[in-house]
Amino acid sequence: MPTISVDKADLWERLGQEFSTEEFDQLLFEYGLELDEDTTAEVEAAIKAGLPAERPQLKIEVPANRYDLVCIEGIARALRIFLQKAEPPQYRLVYPPGGESEILTMTISPEVKKVRPLFACAILRNVKFTPRSYASFIDLQDKLHQNIGRRRQLVSIGTHDLDTLKAPFRYEAQPPKDIKFVPLNKDTAYTAEELMTVYESDKHLSKYLHIIRDSPVYPIIYDSMDRVLSMPPIINSEHSKITLNTRNIFIDVTATDQTKLDIVVNIVATLFSEYCEDPYTIEPVKIILPDGSTRISPDLSERHTTARASYVNSCTGLNLSASEVSTLLQRMALRSTVSPSNPDELLVRIPATRPDIFHECDIMEDAAIAYGFNKLPHKFPATSTVAQPLAISKLSDIVRQEWALAGWVEVLPLILCSHEENFEFLNHVDDAKTAVKIANPKSLEFQVVRTTLLPGLLKTIRENRSHALPIKIFETADVVFKDTSRERQARNVRHAAAVWCNKTAGFEIVHGMLNRAMKMLEIPLIGNTDQKAETGYYIKESTDPVYFPGRAATIYYRPPPAKGGNTSTNIKEGMKTALYAQCDMEIGSLGILHPTVLANFEIGYPCSALEFTLEPFKKNMNKIWTNDD
Repeated sequence: MPTISVDKADLWERLGQEFSTEEFDQLLFEYGLELDEDTTAEVEAAIKAGLPAERPQLKIEVPANRYDLVCIEGIARALRIFLQKAEPPQYRLVYPPGGESEILTMTISPEVKKVRPLFACAILRNVKFTPRSYASFIDLQDKLHQNIGRRRQLVSIGTHDLDTLKAPFRYEAQPPKDIKFVPLNKDTAYTAEELMTVYESDKHLSKYLHIIRDSPVYPIIYDSMDRVLSMPPIINSEHSKITLNTRNIFIDVTATDQTKLDIVVNIVATLFSEYCEDPYTIEPVKIILPDGSTRISPDLSERHTTARASYVNSCTGLNLSASEVSTLLQRMALRSTVSPSNPDELLVRIPATRPDIFHECDIMEDAAIAYGFNKLPHKFPATSTVAQPLAISKLSDIVRQEWALAGWVEVLPLILCSHEENFEFLNHVDDAKTAVKIANPKSLEFQVVRTTLLPGLLKTIRENRSHALPIKIFETADVVFKDTSRERQARNVRHAAAVWCNKTAGFEIVHGMLNRAMKMLEIPLIGNTDQKAETGYYIKESTDPVYFPGRAATIYYRPPPAKGGNTSTNIKEGMKTALYAQCDMEIGSLGILHPTVLANFEIGYPCSALEFTLEPFKKNMNKIWTNDD
């Protein structure tokens, strides 16, 4: 969850009262937020020591989908409404004095489809900034860039002093060599190509250059005098930069996602419209699209939906009327009225600042927050159930306990790993049918969902090379395989694995670990003299590139015959037994790891490994309790 830092004294002033740290923590908890830190004590200690100190700050954790709470304006507004000290504001689009004929226009060029196709804008008139509100305005843009904008890749915001510009405006896409302007906080004009070089060494802007660098055209915004406003998503123009003295603000938002575009332009415009001379008013702009059609931006219309008081009561255990639920929703900035045709139904109007509300359950949650989670009645559930561990988890716990009692250390590496670690490092080839791959991995370390536990165990040994030998570690956890027969196209399989690292290979050690695990699972060993055994496990020499040639074995499991059955089935099973043709299944492998595998993981000592699946040993359970389809 994002952490928002707000000025403590400023917030108390906006709320109209002061709180102790404990009281404010409780207020935030009731609203669904969390006080992370109050820096008052640190500031006072710094002042006593004669050190420079900022004003006391309150650091508040807010939900990631509550974009209306990422600045002090939004938090103060929401808490005032929650405390019933203010009514939910009514945001209004106000046209220029001359009416719709004087509305400013923005023409969108067809070329922008090649790079950043979506555009929205708004105007705030007669704004009065203070140093703190100006800083909050800039900080809000950065928060939205990093959060919903995904570091400007999906959405970017530009703000300009409208009095330095002349409408109408144009949003175009041009070759970088044809774009030239003085960027923000510079005094020299550069072409767009030159800016890519200039900002390579800039700590803040260099991380955004890749978004448009390889595009044949760059997005650019002009006014009627061909003066540049912005080259989104990189930098604004020095000519139109806003200051404390700016009175009229032009907000531009470019994006590649329509939903996020609408959310961002609405949030920026509504949260800071309180500083307008006529609070909560926004002047719209007419956008002329490439096909000649027009639309008005921003769209602040409320979304209309319905909610039932009976549904709220069934989820919360309360017995509220529709009018009582409506009063609770008012505290959460949701306007609602009781339906004239159905006394149980509420007609809810969702403001432009609440894009987090999708369904009736979201409205129910807001009603429960307004009522108070701590005040909800405690009731026994209408149905009584007895919990039990999943069969596979119970098996895992047996293996974990026995291996831990044997002196081995359990490790918990990540379930994601790189493609190399999962395949090339283990001398395996990717057949493109086994591993689930991440579509847009953040880094090379997290490209696939592991199909074996070995990479995590070997990386753990690599990072603990200074540890005294022997290193003996194990893990029981899920691996994931593609499975096109399932709706989700993948399935989880519980594996158990162990690795022994010492000056000698220790094949017999991991073999002993296998025998111990099977003994505790009550699976008998099938020896050379009892090949006709009905059930059990055995190992057989095999070839696997992950292991040293001649030092590897496959683990086989013979499941017990089905209980019951008719005479003919029993005869067939007896014939299979006589012919040693039972359906013995391969469940894992063990062996001495190949030197190239150890070299890939930078391990300088021989290692032996064991890995097998626990799935065949679990008992049957109701499918609703399992991962089975």
